[in-house]
Amino acid sequence: MPLRFGILPHMSAEKVEKPRISTRIAAIAESATLAVDAKAKALKAAGKPVIGFGAGEPDFPTPDYIVQAAIEAAAKPANHRYTPTPGLPELRDAIVAKTLRDSKYVITADQVLVTNGGKQAVYQAFATIINPGDEVILPAPYWTTYPECIKLAGGKAVEVFADETQNYLVSVEQLEAARTEHTKALLFCSPSNPTGSVYSHEQVKAIAEWALEHGIWIIADEIYEHLLYDGATAPSIPVVVPEMADRTIILNGVAKTYAMTGWRVGWMVGPKDVIKAATNLQSHLSSNVSNVSQRAAIAALTGDLTAVHEMGVAFDRRRKLIVGLLNEIPGVVCPTPTGAFYVYPSVKGVLGKEIRGKSPQTSAELATLILEEAEVAAVPGEAFGPSGYLRFSYALSDADIVEGIARVKKLLSEAI
Repeated sequence: MPLRFGILPHMSAEKVEKPRISTRIAAIAESATLAVDAKAKALKAAGKPVIGFGAGEPDFPTPDYIVQAAIEAAAKPANHRYTPTPGLPELRDAIVAKTLRDSKYVITADQVLVTNGGKQAVYQAFATIINPGDEVILPAPYWTTYPECIKLAGGKAVEVFADETQNYLVSVEQLEAARTEHTKALLFCSPSNPTGSVYSHEQVKAIAEWALEHGIWIIADEIYEHLLYDGATAPSIPVVVPEMADRTIILNGVAKTYAMTGWRVGWMVGPKDVIKAATNLQSHLSSNVSNVSQRAAIAALTGDLTAVHEMGVAFDRRRKLIVGLLNEIPGVVCPTPTGAFYVYPSVKGVLGKEIRGKSPQTSAELATLILEEAEVAAVPGEAFGPSGYLRFSYALSDADIVEGIARVKKLLSEAI
């Protein structure tokens, strides 16, 4: 049979168009918190007097002694080169000492991997231990990045929701009800983003013992460990139940404690085999963290905590201020958080009511209305789990908190 020029017998004359974006990446949702923050900043740049409560970012400058350490590091040629993937030895040693100081947890340097911010630590933790089909129990409300990292690792997030009547804290009974033969890990974040809730020592012990009994890993995000109020404590899982040390990965970083969000230094602490495997992954993913940032992190971790305590005093004042103001708004119920720098009020009493010709049925619709009508940016509950809530960060000035919540109150008081 004669061939048509340029077409082989096994080829179709029609071109089959393949997807431009991989299914895996296309399934990832945009970071809702960063999206809200970006929209608020864009409106401000356009001249709108928007007050943004969206991003979890301290409004304080990085302390001077940390900045000075970075300036000095930038001038040294040694810091212009690659360094070991797990991190500068001096920084890993500083993390070991800091972990002992703050958590009373004894570790060694080969249990530490320095990452490009806390998000990379989150991603690598799931990527290292989760196989396709594994389930990860995810207490909700949760930070918006967790389910996406679980998904990227091939795992399935199993949400367990605790509402405001439980102070957003899940119980062992709820965790047990969610456990199946496929359960591999539990994500544990205390103090919590987005709620600011903190588990008590007794609750941490009960959850850790439950995980130990069933051979479940715990990935513990301790990034807000220094932001505690009203006498709350945030004990570390392996300290409370030492037998869990071999199945616990701790995530941390300098971003929140030292107002260093832009420096991008985080870390993982875990069993040596897990850290070795995660280091292999990072060697192909991003090599090492910026040396100048690592030198700055060394200064942060080895310096005293005076600046940290001063920021904590301001956050505590703002916490009380914003909770009081939000609870004055009809239909809004705001529990008092004891950690981090977020409040997570229920707005279910406002949903469905008419406000300036609109009747928002979800917290996402309400957040859009508040941004458009009051020029205040908050993150809707859908970013963290079920609808019916808003997250406000109080990592901004007292004046902005007063003005921003006053605008929200004026708007929502019109609800009929």
